[in-house]
Amino acid sequence: MTKQTVGEAIIARLADWGVDTVFGLPGDGINGLMEGLRRNADRVRFVLVHHEEAAAFMATAHAKATGRLGVCLATSGPGGIHLANGLYDAKLDHAPVLALTGMQESSVLGTAYQQEVHLDRLFQDVADYDEPIVNPAQVPALVDIAVRTALARRGVAHLTIPNDVQVARAGDNPFEEVGPIREPATAPVWVHPPVRPADDDLQAAADLLNAGKRVAILAGVGARHAGALVELTADVLGAPIVKSLPGKMSVPDDSPFTVGGLGLLGTAPSEELMDECDTLLMVGTNFPYTKFLPEPGKARVIQIDAEPARVGTRIPTDVPLVGDASATLESLLPRLKRREDRRHLRKYQEKMRDWREKMAALEDPERDPIAPQYLVRELDRAAAADAVLCCDSGTVATWAARHWQVTGRREFYLSGTLATMAPGLPYAIALQHEYPGRQCVAYVGDGGFAMLMAEFHTAARYGLPVKVVINNNNALGMIIWEQMVLGLPEYGVRFGDPAPDYAAWARGCGGYGAHVTDPRELPGKLREALAFEGPALVDVVVDADEPPMPAKVTYQQAVKFAEAFLRGQPHRASIATTILKDRITQLKG
Repeated sequence: MTKQTVGEAIIARLADWGVDTVFGLPGDGINGLMEGLRRNADRVRFVLVHHEEAAAFMATAHAKATGRLGVCLATSGPGGIHLANGLYDAKLDHAPVLALTGMQESSVLGTAYQQEVHLDRLFQDVADYDEPIVNPAQVPALVDIAVRTALARRGVAHLTIPNDVQVARAGDNPFEEVGPIREPATAPVWVHPPVRPADDDLQAAADLLNAGKRVAILAGVGARHAGALVELTADVLGAPIVKSLPGKMSVPDDSPFTVGGLGLLGTAPSEELMDECDTLLMVGTNFPYTKFLPEPGKARVIQIDAEPARVGTRIPTDVPLVGDASATLESLLPRLKRREDRRHLRKYQEKMRDWREKMAALEDPERDPIAPQYLVRELDRAAAADAVLCCDSGTVATWAARHWQVTGRREFYLSGTLATMAPGLPYAIALQHEYPGRQCVAYVGDGGFAMLMAEFHTAARYGLPVKVVINNNNALGMIIWEQMVLGLPEYGVRFGDPAPDYAAWARGCGGYGAHVTDPRELPGKLREALAFEGPALVDVVVDADEPPMPAKVTYQQAVKFAEAFLRGQPHRASIATTILKDRITQLKG
């Protein structure tokens, strides 16, 4: 029997690790790896994409949703470079991803050969493990170490392999060994360590929480699988729960304890709670926007995180609890005393009812152009109880945070910390592969969709019933308001005419495509798209002058907004009209 090539051995070893999908784009720098995929096609499927950036996003989404290793593949030089954005998304959101890339043949390295880019050097910042395989004898050890590192550190690993090494016989050592060495014998095994804090730390945390009068809980994506325990803790302490945006699905949006998100995309009750609380329990979050956290020294802080380096990086922490969220809360709960005084909790439940009424008022079906808040609410009403929403960055993240309800078995994913444009559609494709029986919806802006819109054809080619809903303001919506909040008139942010016909592109790919400008047509078109057996796209023209206003507008923000108007904001009349409409509809509500 012919001995395995290195390319074949790498893919086979990944299959031994349980990898069943690789996302990528072929090239002459990875033909050996592609042959390895062909020979292992019964164990590992290859998903062909149109752009390597999308492959990295897909691998990241797979890792975020499943906790298992995501794998992406790109050729040498420019192909590998294209992976970087998606890999940084994985790094910043702590998703275990392995990138495989090609490299020029070892005999020409260092000679400025065509497309010679030392990707191992390029990826030094993004990867926790980053190695070239330059000797066939390094396989499978380096594969095992790369996978184990990605899983253990919840980050990126990268292996780059010269073309000639990929087709060499696996295990062969072409060089004479001159030292007392032997290639390591490794195994495709890694076990998630159950981490529970020490009893003394747990008791110290319990003492602080029991002493607190106005306790708040901030839950992040690290609490995703501990949602029921977070709610139980909130019930015992009479504490409202605030959620980070990536942690939106850690606790259901209809929970009696939640007061919604925090930050520019969050709710007014959450901001007020952070100002008022005297004790803060942070669970599975490294919330970066410190401006929205309590002033240092104003509240006692207990932080639960599985990574010791993240504890105390945002706010001084009185009791750090290094551990898994579920294991830690299970050990902490018996030490907590039930608070019979529920006035603190009831106060914020009433505030949240008022906030929901204000948001509902903005979901006005009579507005023309279509209010983006109405679009998201109609999508929320039409989507299945177990739908998965993959959201892009930009104004769409604001509307999704406030008007898309994560309840029951629903899930929600976005580029949380990198906040890059364009991952919505690749995320949805990756998760549709993983969840073939569920609705996977990409809710995206027109700016982000245009960047990777070719991947709609990927969905069509694989028969994936991905649903795409475009919040189309024909502009880079978030940048408009970011410029204005600096006191600057908008510049270079609206695409103008001719407007692209995204619905025609969807139909050209063999999918469903609808273009909606009339709010009365919106509910029906969304239902048609969701019921369509294949990929479907609804391109909805929304009010481009609808501002994603923060929950509480500061005096300084109002001044800067006025300065932008005075300095010649070109759309000041339509923006003012839209803001006035918002105020009127909220007063009516």
